[in-house]
Amino acid sequence: MAEHLLDIKSFKSAKEAQIPEDLSGLSPEEQERLKLLGLDEKLPHEGEYVQIDAKPILCKRKVEGLEIMPISKALKTFDRIGDYFWKALSPEKDEFTKATAEDLDDGYFIRVLPNHKLIYPVQTCLYIRTDNIAQKVHNIVIVEEGAELNLVTSCSVHPNIGSALHIGISEFYVKRGGKLTFTMVHMWAENIAVRPRTGILVEEGGTYISTYVSLFPVKSIQSAPVCRLLGPSATASFISIIVNHKDSHIDLGSEVYLEGEDTRTEIISRNVVYGGKNIARGKIVAKAPKVKGHLECQGLMLSDEGLMMAIPELDSYYSDVELTHEAAVGKIAREEVEYLMARGLTEEEATSLIVKGFLSVKIEGLSPELQKQIDKTLELAKLGF
Repeated sequence: MAEHLLDIKSFKSAKEAQIPEDLSGLSPEEQERLKLLGLDEKLPHEGEYVQIDAKPILCKRKVEGLEIMPISKALKTFDRIGDYFWKALSPEKDEFTKATAEDLDDGYFIRVLPNHKLIYPVQTCLYIRTDNIAQKVHNIVIVEEGAELNLVTSCSVHPNIGSALHIGISEFYVKRGGKLTFTMVHMWAENIAVRPRTGILVEEGGTYISTYVSLFPVKSIQSAPVCRLLGPSATASFISIIVNHKDSHIDLGSEVYLEGEDTRTEIISRNVVYGGKNIARGKIVAKAPKVKGHLECQGLMLSDEGLMMAIPELDSYYSDVELTHEAAVGKIAREEVEYLMARGLTEEEATSLIVKGFLSVKIEGLSPELQKQIDKTLELAKLGF
């Protein structure tokens, strides 16, 4: 990432920004952007949280069994916050975690109480509205024993913004028999740098499903969530759907440590490269017997000006394990385009349809509402393809 080294001090504090009191203070164009990303009253939600720059402007709970509040409030009112704050990852991890620990710009705290299974998603949005700021958020999500949560986080910026930096610290805790389905949809801009830092702890019989979608231009993204499957039969799944545009540098990976017997994981990556540099990483470490893990990376090159790299790593401390990986990088076959053109599509339409099909991943365990949201975002991005 040498070509995208960032000086955090070159960005202004997000606390200096002038923020509207509520969503009605946003322009129609901004409201339409957030609606696309899921902040739509027509969609069923169990709870909502919206933060603009450093200020939470919407925090709403609609069902029993759900706690949702700004992290600043949780730090004052949740008596067990010390068991979770900076426990899944260290504030000393790198300069971005350090900067957030020293100068927090809020974030969300979500907890689902034991045995409460939420039907519809909880929607959160982290939005940058002010030019040249660094937004440093810290999120904590706790899914208690036997509980279930679908969480959708959308991140975006004002349509006319210049440069900005988003640092997102997230800690996810899935207790015994719990299930967390986490979907992140990004709509950034050409001069935005993004540095998510994520730690996940999953206990016995717990399930964590992560889907990361980034289809629009961005200056750089660098992220490598670290997931520890601590208890027997815990599972984790990571799926990323990425479009790499000209001059973008995207370096994404997931690390999963299989620490409990009979734990399982899969890491799946779909990448379309129009230019720039795309690095897809995956690491699975077997630290217990009778575990299974699979890495899969596919890259579609649509330009000779880009670079696609797949970097898989499989480590095992036991012989009684099953770890596999596969990777493929290539271009669209000409015969596929000609086949569709013979049925009335233009070359551009045929290429667009193939790309959309390549990126569309039906994810086991994802609710129909979340799948529709991803499909809707893909449909909009297809216009740019």
